[in-house]
Amino acid sequence: MFLFKKSADMPTPGQAPAGRPAPIPTAKTHFINGHALKGPYPGLDTAMFGLGCFWGAERKFWELGDKVYVTAVGYAAGHTPNPTYQEVCSGRTGHNEVVLVVFDPKKISYEQLLKTFWESHDPTQGMRQGNDAGTQYRSGIYVTSPEQKKAAEASKAMFEKALSAKRYGKITTEIIDAPEFYFAEDYHQQYLAKNPGGYCGLGGTGVSCPIGTSVTAA
Repeated sequence: MFLFKKSADMPTPGQAPAGRPAPIPTAKTHFINGHALKGPYPGLDTAMFGLGCFWGAERKFWELGDKVYVTAVGYAAGHTPNPTYQEVCSGRTGHNEVVLVVFDPKKISYEQLLKTFWESHDPTQGMRQGNDAGTQYRSGIYVTSPEQKKAAEASKAMFEKALSAKRYGKITTEIIDAPEFYFAEDYHQQYLAKNPGGYCGLGGTGVSCPIGTSVTAA
């Protein structure tokens, strides 16, 4: 946050801080709905996204209402085990700021979450999002099943076609199997609910993602 500018190059494992064996402390419950932040989540599915500053990114998903059981912010897709925010901000851990979304598939589909993801940021910007620059602000979809990966790849192709029609460049979003998710510190969880006037550098393209509308990428 706050216009951090970091290297656009991913660090190697040898450049990363050693981290720690135990998780860092975080909140026990969701600030808005009181659900247990770390579960268990019986009968529910999980999704993980990176789309810039995780304060604003998380809000996009909790605003979907009771279709989403829990949202949480954390760090993923890097090298350092159980990193702190300061370590991630150094640009040396390789982690992305991500949002964990726990949802009821009977109430909302994964495709609807993908639509929220694509329309809430500009996925063509590489290692930044707006004025927030660095590897921790990259666009990413971290899939938990072959079905999620298929849906993510299909939505990427559709949205890239829609963006191209508006003269945007290629999508830079990484789509990989979900790595380990490390919960961020307590004060980051649901930050913009606790601090309604807090910083949010997130901004979409204004282009609608056609997923779920029977439009194909062909």
